[in-house]
Amino acid sequence: MNADIKWLDNPEVFRVNQLDAHSDHGYYTDYEDVEKKDNGLTQSLNGQWDFSFSRNVGSRPENFFEENFDASGFDKIMVPGHIELSGYDNIRYINTMYPWEGKEYHRGAYSMESTADEAGMFSEAEYNPVGSYIKRFDLNEKMTGNRIRICFEGVEQAMYLWLNGQFVGYAEDSFTPSEFDLTPYIRQKGNVLAVQVHKMSTAAFLEDQDFFRFFGIFRNVTLKAVPDIHMEDVWFHPVLNQDNASGKVSVTMKVSAPKGQKVNARLVLKDREGMQILEECIVLEENNGSLAGKISAEAENIKAWDNHSPYLYHAFVELRSENGKLLEVVPYDIGFRRLEMIDKVMYLNGKRLVVTGVNRHEWSAKTGRCIGMEEMVTDINCMLRNNINAVRTCHYPDQIPWYYLCDEAGVYVMAETNLESHGTFQKLGAIEPSCNVPGSIPQWIEAVIDRARNNFETFKNHTSILFWSLGNESYAGDDIEAMNTYFKEKQDGRLVHYESSFYNRAYEDTISDIESRMYAKPAEVEEYLSNNPKKPYLLCEFMHDMGNSMGGLGTYMKFIDRYEMYQGGFIWDFIDQALLVKDAVTGKEVLRYGGDFDDRPSDYEFSGNGIVFADRQEKPAMQEVRYYYGLYK
Repeated sequence: MNADIKWLDNPEVFRVNQLDAHSDHGYYTDYEDVEKKDNGLTQSLNGQWDFSFSRNVGSRPENFFEENFDASGFDKIMVPGHIELSGYDNIRYINTMYPWEGKEYHRGAYSMESTADEAGMFSEAEYNPVGSYIKRFDLNEKMTGNRIRICFEGVEQAMYLWLNGQFVGYAEDSFTPSEFDLTPYIRQKGNVLAVQVHKMSTAAFLEDQDFFRFFGIFRNVTLKAVPDIHMEDVWFHPVLNQDNASGKVSVTMKVSAPKGQKVNARLVLKDREGMQILEECIVLEENNGSLAGKISAEAENIKAWDNHSPYLYHAFVELRSENGKLLEVVPYDIGFRRLEMIDKVMYLNGKRLVVTGVNRHEWSAKTGRCIGMEEMVTDINCMLRNNINAVRTCHYPDQIPWYYLCDEAGVYVMAETNLESHGTFQKLGAIEPSCNVPGSIPQWIEAVIDRARNNFETFKNHTSILFWSLGNESYAGDDIEAMNTYFKEKQDGRLVHYESSFYNRAYEDTISDIESRMYAKPAEVEEYLSNNPKKPYLLCEFMHDMGNSMGGLGTYMKFIDRYEMYQGGFIWDFIDQALLVKDAVTGKEVLRYGGDFDDRPSDYEFSGNGIVFADRQEKPAMQEVRYYYGLYK
């Protein structure tokens, strides 16, 4: 198969040769490597890459992926990172509009009769920047003899991949891992990896989030050696029983193995002190070309997981040969909890759930959405210090380590799918969905279900996730409804959230378990709760901390005591989106917001809504948060 540039224009093509999404588990050959957290089966490709920037598809270096291509004229760029913050293209912040607004007229493919399929919208655009990356590498010796895959944890917005001159695959969905099999083309020495990233494709209509519009390889790139016998996917499903002292856990596995190979799976569960509390074994059985199995076990004297006591157990799944030899071990920390809806009220472990939450963009004032563990740990500590017990991953899945940190800290997560098409249904503040995407358009449905699937399959094992969110501000329609159906079919005990049933009551019962609103006035909240409400009420965005805001928080918090079905909300938002730049006059580093980069269209300082500044200093408004949230700690 050859790469086709027209995929950029086609909403029905969003992944080519991409491996199925799977759990974010680590895997090791023995317990010694588990203890050392030293995985010789992975190799990072982060670092300096060769790079060329082009303004559009027509001016890109078409044959740059060929092994004998002369890249002496290429620049150098660091991966991960944003292309704009490396000195190319324009830095631009937009809220609801699309980047072409006011310059070109575009509507989503098939969204109006007159638009048809919008052939050439992105592949022939005068402005649609392209980043061409080349990485030369040798394969680590320890990884030879295995199948080799590559994982891109985040690439905005559409990527084509080649290895040693051979086309490998194509991917969109910027914020979930894209994994490909390199085995047919890889060699021990002298590999040439080529990636071409396009700033916009049809995915642009689905990624209209309120943020700076960057592009490039902005998260980790990792090679993975996959043994002949390998845990492809694992789903831990622990549940706390009604007595809050015992529980049960099921573990569903998918294992790749040579045909006819007999493999046993063994589950071991240990407490924090390392004491083993259960052990179960099964023989895996063939199922559709792979091995599969499910272990179920009961556990006694269980400590529950919640925000006050985020107790995690150490689970290990071993894959062993018929004669007992250890082939692979998968460690994962899991917690026992029980989320329920009783009489239209949400309960966690038998107690009414109260959410004192924030929305959080991934952000660094120096590196944009390309962040590291230091920023993530700082954010967790800030939340705990200020009585924040929940976070909504607005409006896309976060880096994988974030979910592990939330598990450990007891921070409840609303795990949002990478979907926002705000500009297709809201124009200048008015609800006008005549060209809404995805709506009920059949050509878009598979793309959005795929985004839901990527979100679920990657993060399904995280105890901290209480809610799946179908995305943000994409109106409503059959396609969003199908996403909800996908999550519901998983029956994982979590609730599904989506706020736009408020705008379109025709889907009120089929796209959200919760009545969710943005910026409802206190009187509107009370009106809903006083009139035989159908669902518990959660403000997925409220307070909007811009300028001298947050003064009305106490009014909202009083509803928690007044109405059982009012269960809190998520402040908009946690951190300002602003960039540190050197001031031309003073020479000092200063924070610059939207509009400060001559970006047009722009929503200017609307990027500054945080309760912490972009450099992570707490704003005075945090005092209000700490006090009122602390009343319900």
